[in-house]
Amino acid sequence: MQIDSLTAIDVHVHIESDGHGCFSLDDELMAASAQYFKSSEGDRTPSLEAIADLYRSQHMAAVVFTVDAGTFTGHPALSSEDICDRARDHADVLIPFGSVDPLRGPAAVAQARRLVTEHGARGLKFHPSLQNFAPNDQQFYPLWEELQSLGVPALFHTGQTGIGAGLPGGRGIRLRLSDPMLIDDVAADFPALTVILAHPSVPWADAAISMATHKANVHIDLSGWSPKYFPPSLVRNANSLLQDKVLFGTDFPLLTAERWLRDFAALDIKPHVRPKILKDNAVRLLGLDKEE
Repeated sequence: MQIDSLTAIDVHVHIESDGHGCFSLDDELMAASAQYFKSSEGDRTPSLEAIADLYRSQHMAAVVFTVDAGTFTGHPALSSEDICDRARDHADVLIPFGSVDPLRGPAAVAQARRLVTEHGARGLKFHPSLQNFAPNDQQFYPLWEELQSLGVPALFHTGQTGIGAGLPGGRGIRLRLSDPMLIDDVAADFPALTVILAHPSVPWADAAISMATHKANVHIDLSGWSPKYFPPSLVRNANSLLQDKVLFGTDFPLLTAERWLRDFAALDIKPHVRPKILKDNAVRLLGLDKEE
């Protein structure tokens, strides 16, 4: 990957289709999230190859992943192994993360190890609400220990989710499991594990900011919300205390890079901070500078 030729690195891009008729969510959850984000079905499930072409045309790189929530949802997950393997053909623009279902216990730990060592995953993505687990439950600590040992980041969904939004009972998806303070225990107990809190963590934005200012191993990605809706406290800290710890992310295909970057340009962000958020922080965190 030629870092100097990239204008930005989007650290939060979903693969929702395998390109052969299989999708990451069942029809009801897919429709609910599309309605919540006001995205059309066609825009909702681009293939990995289409995403690579799009980001290449924009001179950006993207961290790509799916979410394995098969135990809780009963819907078969897309293959993280396949995503990582196919991403190798687009290594100029795609950075693959894997996903494992924590409810699978030791099998999830073993799968995480294989994803990193055999398939080139650069990190792991988790969605506590969709996967129905509390990150600070010690039954999941072997998984965090494994990721710490492997030296790869854990990216956690935090805050509100559009998945299940508007459905009776939210389809049983519990928002409280994505309270970032549950991840604070993980960050404290695994100080060598790089933790990325995805999204502004609404309604717990200040908790996420507090964690990122308190713990050297905690970072925040800015995906899932247009920058014009960012809490003022997040903008203020991104401009100051957290300028080296916040990362550009979209939540594509639910939010496009064009929309995010247009609204980010209107924020009062210091000139020297902008490149940190858009690219430099991700380069350092993912170790891409060591590959040049």
